[in-house]
Amino acid sequence: MNDDIQPDGSAEHEYEHGALGDAEYAEFMQLAADEGFDVEAVEGAIEEAGHGPLPVLAVVGRPNVGKSTLVNRIIGRREAVVEDKPGVTRDRVTYEAEWAGRRFKVVDTGGWEQDVLGIDASVAAQAEYAIEAADAVVFVVDAKVGATDTDEAVVRLLRKAGKPVVLCANKVDGQSGESDAAYLWALGLGEPHPVSALHGRGTGDMLDRVLEVLPEAPRQTFGGAGLGGPRRVALIGRPNVGKSSLLNKVAGEERVVVDELAGTTRDPVDELIELGGITWKFVDTAGIRKRVHLQQGADYYASLRTAAAVEKAEVAVVLIDASESVSVQDQRIITMAVDAGRALVVAYNKWDTMDEERRFYLEREIETDLAQIAWAPRVNVSARTGRHMEKLVPAIETALAGWETRVPTGRLNAFLGELVAAHPHPVRGGKQPRILFGTQAGTKPPRFVLFASGFIEAGYRRFIERRLREEFGFEGTPIHISVRVREKRGAKKK
Repeated sequence: MNDDIQPDGSAEHEYEHGALGDAEYAEFMQLAADEGFDVEAVEGAIEEAGHGPLPVLAVVGRPNVGKSTLVNRIIGRREAVVEDKPGVTRDRVTYEAEWAGRRFKVVDTGGWEQDVLGIDASVAAQAEYAIEAADAVVFVVDAKVGATDTDEAVVRLLRKAGKPVVLCANKVDGQSGESDAAYLWALGLGEPHPVSALHGRGTGDMLDRVLEVLPEAPRQTFGGAGLGGPRRVALIGRPNVGKSSLLNKVAGEERVVVDELAGTTRDPVDELIELGGITWKFVDTAGIRKRVHLQQGADYYASLRTAAAVEKAEVAVVLIDASESVSVQDQRIITMAVDAGRALVVAYNKWDTMDEERRFYLEREIETDLAQIAWAPRVNVSARTGRHMEKLVPAIETALAGWETRVPTGRLNAFLGELVAAHPHPVRGGKQPRILFGTQAGTKPPRFVLFASGFIEAGYRRFIERRLREEFGFEGTPIHISVRVREKRGAKKK
């Protein structure tokens, strides 16, 4: 069965059916029908699991114009905190939404203000980062107040970003307010859409316009041989763990500034480095301190840029100071890379400074504190002396190979059949749910959708993931598994 090679010879081409070819998809859908699954539900499950990243819509504006109320209206539930005073929302908060059959992410942001200090400046920075990371923007203006100097400043920010913008004139509760909305043409962002986020008036027309400017699920335009670009490797970790020193050692020259003072690097630094006949793009990032929202000034902006660098990378190399205990912050940084769906390599730096006792305790810490990423390749290096640096690139290549691994549906279902027969799901409430069949709907990272006769417990899902790794490898990559349960045969849509 031809699972990966497309008619044009490109392995990078995206099918309509996730990672499934036409023949494989037809066979799979027949299997689903035979098992009593609703065809539309199965198609939706494959599309959801295989789409990769969803397009992102950022909702921005100055404080107290009704952004969170609008977000609640878009997602169809009261989830964003709303209060009749400015500054309630501070962090960027992301929700999934659907309109007219299309799914996308909505990012609620804090109010943007110019020339502010302290926490207000941090809130503004979060909004600016949301604009940078979004595929389209809804700019919310209070139609009753009209365009203010702050609104004009946001317009300049949006024009600089160059993203598609839908202008939302909020708080238009009736015909009388539509004339107020018309004045917002002066902002130069096109037609203002009169909306009452509180009552829902006009939101449908605005969302129709959003779908026109919002792209379909964005393609992952990573590097690699198929696209001709270098593979992107992000070096991340706490401050002063040796990220810049490691980059200089790999490059064979002093490419970036190194100092004993923690936090020397502020902006991500891209460097093209040739290793083993292959050109890589290494990105040296700022050290991530404790919690982002507790930071101020340059450290705050540096953490945002580091997060953006991880999103753009294919593999994250997490540096951990082997001479110190594995910290909560180390675990948080690893979680950030895993949640971003990136291939992962863990490098324990300063290995040359450790004695036998410290090595013993480090091994115990790794077993207990980092058990959730036992699948990640590990290298013990010294950026200062160059010890074992030759092992870094093979570990990165291993992680990328796992990240791109694709298991044909036939082989996967043969494996699932054997697994369920040998290790059935525990009986719960007198019933024993079974995994009926499944498919791998996407890669980068591997994404599986499994179809079952009943609810599958989290512990059994972890067991399936562990056995998938044992059978097919997937070294160095997170795995996403979603489960769809078959409705009762008499409960199909009428």
